[in-house]
Amino acid sequence: VGMDKALNQLSVPLGQLREEVMSLKSCVSEGIQAIDDRMTKQEDIRRKKMCVLRLIHVIQSVEKIEKILHSQGSKELSSLEGNSPLLTGQVLERIATEFNQLQFHAVQSKGMPLLDKVRPRIAGITAMLQHSLEGLLLEGLQTSNVDIIRHCLRTYATIDKTRDAEALVGQVLVKPYIDEVIVEQYVQSHPNGLQSMYNRLLEFVPHHCRLLREVTGGAISSEKADIVPGYDFLVNSVWPEIVHGLEEKLPSLFNPGNPDVFHEKYTTSMDFVRKFERQCGSQASVKRLRAHPSYHSFNNKWNLPVYFQIRLVCNFFIHAFKSKNGSSYCLLATHMVWTSLLKCWSDQMFLPLLAHRLWKLSLQILARYSVFIGEVSVRPVSSENRKESKKSVSAGRKESSVSLSASEEQGNGSSPESQPLPSISSTQLVYVAADLDKLQDQIPDILEMIKPKLEMIGFKNMSCIAGALEDSKTSLSASVPTLNNRIIQDLSESSFAYLKSALEVPRLYRRTNKEVPTKASPYVDSALKPFYRLQDEYKGTLKQPMIHQWLEGALSESTQKYYETVSDVLSSVKKMEESLKRLKQARRTATSNPVGTNGGMSDDNKIRLQLALDVEYYGEQVSYEKQMGLDTSNIKSFSALTDLVLTAKDQATAEQS
Repeated sequence: VGMDKALNQLSVPLGQLREEVMSLKSCVSEGIQAIDDRMTKQEDIRRKKMCVLRLIHVIQSVEKIEKILHSQGSKELSSLEGNSPLLTGQVLERIATEFNQLQFHAVQSKGMPLLDKVRPRIAGITAMLQHSLEGLLLEGLQTSNVDIIRHCLRTYATIDKTRDAEALVGQVLVKPYIDEVIVEQYVQSHPNGLQSMYNRLLEFVPHHCRLLREVTGGAISSEKADIVPGYDFLVNSVWPEIVHGLEEKLPSLFNPGNPDVFHEKYTTSMDFVRKFERQCGSQASVKRLRAHPSYHSFNNKWNLPVYFQIRLVCNFFIHAFKSKNGSSYCLLATHMVWTSLLKCWSDQMFLPLLAHRLWKLSLQILARYSVFIGEVSVRPVSSENRKESKKSVSAGRKESSVSLSASEEQGNGSSPESQPLPSISSTQLVYVAADLDKLQDQIPDILEMIKPKLEMIGFKNMSCIAGALEDSKTSLSASVPTLNNRIIQDLSESSFAYLKSALEVPRLYRRTNKEVPTKASPYVDSALKPFYRLQDEYKGTLKQPMIHQWLEGALSESTQKYYETVSDVLSSVKKMEESLKRLKQARRTATSNPVGTNGGMSDDNKIRLQLALDVEYYGEQVSYEKQMGLDTSNIKSFSALTDLVLTAKDQATAEQS
């Protein structure tokens, strides 16, 4: 009750209080705004005052420098001899200190109209200072005055113009000497012209840069108290001029057209670079040299990829692996692979920057040779080889080139898939196997050959290199069984081509009234000729265990076939004999009497005896030490063959007795 009245009574004083607060807020805001305006004006005044002070400093510095120059000029006019060089250097140091402040204030006052009016005077001071410094530095260098050089370089450092001093030394001191030394005609006309030129360039630093190095701390004898830091004349003055001179006056230096000459030039030049780095005097200086643009420009001028292509690919890579028409691999003897690998890492060809390319090429050579072995192992053996295996032929490495078939040479219009594989002779196949075996033995030597080269460039992970070579050796070894089987098969077929003449033995004795056989048939000697040829002609090429392995494998296959042939012949003889007996009993006549006219051994027994003599002689030649010297127990089916003919021989002997 009465709440509305109470509220109405409160609203009036609250409204008055609100008006008073708003009035106070307005007054405070006006006061703050007034203070902000005054602060802004004061800040603007302060900023303008700073600009004025800077301009005053600029004017004062300009006037002070001009006053020093004017007084110096007056002294020079009043004295016939003028100031001493040392005094001039001290004056320039004072001017440089003031000029440094002038430059600072001028930069801070950039855009001021007054500065634009003073700028011509500043430019004149700058030109005068630069000219005086250049003249003083040249005078110090010409008179070999260390104090003048020190004051001058310190002045350059004060005004932050060290690069100008280095450029001046390069143009005035270094460039004339470089132009005199680097002469293309001299380099080309003298046997060791390039080496002599580099030696003269290396003589420049100790003879002409000694004082500069002593002052800037580049020499060992420099005292730390008198060193002027911030300079590196070898890196920023001498080296750029040398590189510029070589690029401009000796462009033929970087020509990779003749790989032998290029290699000699490159190695000589890199040796010069290493000797120049030793003259730098500190590791920090060497790092600055290697980071200099002219250093990278010099290294990039050597077109090593082109040299790699000319030297390695064109010289032996294509010729070693491709035939004339480029469509098929030619026969690659081990000495070609080995020579290629030796060339890669020889001192006459190896370059440190190409180590990765040479290593890749070495693996490619082994990999492509492995592919070549796999390709050769599936080629058909030429039919001419069968004829050649029947007579002695002279073997030589000249026979180890694979002749392309006519279809391959003329197959321009047919696709590669439709062309038959070129054939290969047994001689070539044997040489391939011998090469492969020899190369596998030489692979471990590759690691010892390239290890010093890789260590020279800082490579230490030799386990990776050894693993890659082991993988290459494993890849080559995978082709050995197939290649051996092909050779064994070829020897077996060549031998059995004569052993199957055992089928002709019945024809020689049946109804021919021949004498009882006392020696082996000629076909046995002919069948053994491929084995004799393998032993005689390749004993200096192949390892003896490999020859024995091939002989045992081929003899096992041919003996198995020979056993089947002899068994068929003896079975046929037995059937014929039984047939004749039955015919005799049926007719009870002697018209088909199997006994010879002389009443001796029957034709069938002569056949059995001849086969027994053939097998005995066959076994003797195989086991005879002066012939093959093999253990017949290692030849499959030989014991069965021997038992077979011994049974037949016993039967013939028993009937004769």
